[in-house]
Amino acid sequence: GHPLSSGKVEMKYMTAKEEDILTSQNLIQKGVVIDMLLRSLIISNGEGAAINYDDLILGDKNAIMIASRILGYGADYPVEITCPACSHKNKETVNLAELKNKEIDYSNFNNKNSFDFELPLCKKVLTFKILSHSDEEQIAATAKTMKKRSLSNLQSYELTSRLKQMIIAVDGNEDKSVINSFIENEFISRDSLAFRSHLDTVTPNVDMSVYFECSACQHETVVDIPMTVEFFWPRV
Repeated sequence: GHPLSSGKVEMKYMTAKEEDILTSQNLIQKGVVIDMLLRSLIISNGEGAAINYDDLILGDKNAIMIASRILGYGADYPVEITCPACSHKNKETVNLAELKNKEIDYSNFNNKNSFDFELPLCKKVLTFKILSHSDEEQIAATAKTMKKRSLSNLQSYELTSRLKQMIIAVDGNEDKSVINSFIENEFISRDSLAFRSHLDTVTPNVDMSVYFECSACQHETVVDIPMTVEFFWPRV
């Protein structure tokens, strides 16, 4: 019954209104320009039902962002890729229309957005969810508050804030104080690494990697597409 259950959204073409958003220095400085753009471009779920932008997960937002770039400025995206072998800077053009979604095993998905993972060392079972846009905003706000309260402004609280927002139970216990205590005092690095690796296998997203061959040394590899200002601010 959720408006996003169809897996589709209806979007409109970019107009001068959206270009005003993209050139707003105020929105750029606040770091919200892309979110404001996507909010403006999304019309409905294709069946007339309104969509709550806060419900979108990062993978959804990435897919919509790529679609809006194609609709607005075309699929050809010029990038500069530095060869990892010889450091030569290669001028490339990526066809955004050829990007595919990550291959995910959807058999483990359910209507509750909850997944279980047994940590390999401590053997505790974590119940977690895939984060939505509203979750991401809460994480950013929490990390900012924690940094202000800290004696050192050099410490980042991004990872622990993310884990606290994502993990909804430890061995079936949903008490937030228990979850927070586990994350801060018991979640050893090897288990944390295993958990984050598992997350990548169940989180839907767009595969932003492309095949690359260096024009100077012919080194071949797969690289992630660099996201530059050319993505939404292409040169004329």
